[in-house]
Amino acid sequence: MDPKQKFFRHFLDSVAELQDLIDQLGSVSPIAGERQEAIDHVLAGISKLQQEVSDAAEFTPSYDRKQYSDSIKSLQDKLNETLANITPKSRFQFRRSSIKAHVDMGAPENDPRLHPGSFSRNAQNHESEQHQEAIESEQHQEAIESDDKVGDLRSTTGVTRDYNAELSQPGGQFVRKPSFSAAKNIGISDQSNLHIILPSSAARATASGSLTGLNSCIVDMSVPTAQGRPFPGLALRDISQSLIIAGHVDGPVHITGVTNSIIVVVARQVRIHECRDVDIYLHCTSHPIIEDCTGMRFAPVPECYAVNDDSGRENQWNQVDDFKWLKAGQSPNWTTLSSAEVLDESVWTSVVPGQPGKSVEEILHQVGIPRH
Repeated sequence: MDPKQKFFRHFLDSVAELQDLIDQLGSVSPIAGERQEAIDHVLAGISKLQQEVSDAAEFTPSYDRKQYSDSIKSLQDKLNETLANITPKSRFQFRRSSIKAHVDMGAPENDPRLHPGSFSRNAQNHESEQHQEAIESEQHQEAIESDDKVGDLRSTTGVTRDYNAELSQPGGQFVRKPSFSAAKNIGISDQSNLHIILPSSAARATASGSLTGLNSCIVDMSVPTAQGRPFPGLALRDISQSLIIAGHVDGPVHITGVTNSIIVVVARQVRIHECRDVDIYLHCTSHPIIEDCTGMRFAPVPECYAVNDDSGRENQWNQVDDFKWLKAGQSPNWTTLSSAEVLDESVWTSVVPGQPGKSVEEILHQVGIPRH
């Protein structure tokens, strides 16, 4: 593909991803800095995109660069407008007039983090602290009324609860089904040799999702995300020799540092970085993107994990773009699974959910993990 066209597609995907993240800011809790972290992530994304535009100047005409600059400015305006709508006026002062008619994104003084609309953590006043206490008090009451024993991501003081430590407690080879009924987000990290299935009660916890630092695990998040509560975005990072059934994601999925694993996901965008020997069963409405990857194999998502809405949407699971393969022809870093290599539907419905006496290791071996 022509580098100019390739960058154009990458730019459009990046803008769409940032727009999705901005749209989701209102649903992110302001407690314990979660919303500020999400804002910082968006700001970093805008800054990175501007740098990529600058790096691509050598093969993009001036007209295209002007269009890119205008699109980035629109993202900044949208971010400022969104923050003005979701932020109590007592906490922050938003001045629309401070936005310039034209912004030179290459100038340090115009870094989006320095805009008056960027809402520094230090801008909070005494009234905002009272507002914070009121929110935490409300969450405290909700936690008292909930009978959830495992899945509450936040303690009653607003501090992150280490429920991952609870999942790691000795329990034999039983399948763990944490309810997450009082949680707002799904965040499973630093686990090994666990079989975790999220029940429908976790549907209210799909405001955001992340799986990090997993080894020899089976994680199935398909049930709550198929109940009309898909993740707006999902991050999978540093996972090895595991089976991840990520379920449904309305926005982007970022897969980074995954090795010798199988992933099942339905998403609008999928970006895969620094992965090796991973099979991905996929339904994706845009071209999947890989970068710095080897041994990637793709197949359509199994029927048992599809929902009715998926059938009416185009599936581009095999239209993979390799950003590190600029030569003509097929990239050697990915291929499609043959019909003989694709796991049979009965494996997904009978083996993957677990059986009495079956260990995680045995199930992983039956689905072909690690890859031989």
